[in-house]
Amino acid sequence: MKAKETAVVLIEFQNEFCKPGGKIYDAVKDEINRQRTIENAKRLADGARKKGCLVIHSPFVFDEGWQSTHCGRGILANAKEGGAFRPNAWGTAIIDELKPAPTDILLQGKRALSGFTNTNLADILKEKGIKNVATAGFLTNVCVEATSRSAYDMGYNVIIIKDATGATSRANQEYVEREVAPVLGSAMTVDEFLASLE
Repeated sequence: MKAKETAVVLIEFQNEFCKPGGKIYDAVKDEINRQRTIENAKRLADGARKKGCLVIHSPFVFDEGWQSTHCGRGILANAKEGGAFRPNAWGTAIIDELKPAPTDILLQGKRALSGFTNTNLADILKEKGIKNVATAGFLTNVCVEATSRSAYDMGYNVIIIKDATGATSRANQEYVEREVAPVLGSAMTVDEFLASLE
């Protein structure tokens, strides 16, 4: 893969998921420790930048008005009830290890599962001549999967970076790696992905 035609989308590397005290941390901590998700994601971002990939951050920020008219049930309703991802809150901030570099792009407006919904991600990828979209982050079987499916539907070559993602269980993680990734493209480790870049 050509690095200049590749984007790495880092999904919801936020304190709510990644740090003790985050509202969802306890649900994912075992998996992110097992996978070394944060360390691997840092290596992914640093390595991708060095190779010349575009790095895009896709944080979720709760929007009361949008949620009340679009998603009154399921995981987004749970986020609302739990007070997670509130604007300007500590839990919503991107973790220090993955703060955007000057060359990175920080998406605004992600309020749903896919990083394409309500953001300008599609326009950015088109403008930059991207052909390959690598996804990493949280949750593997929710927002990473949703963003990967959207990218696939738009014609991109999709790579899920399996050791830089996190789920609430090993079963959920392995399901995406085994059943979803091959349908959409592939699952690679950070090292496999970086080695594949020209």
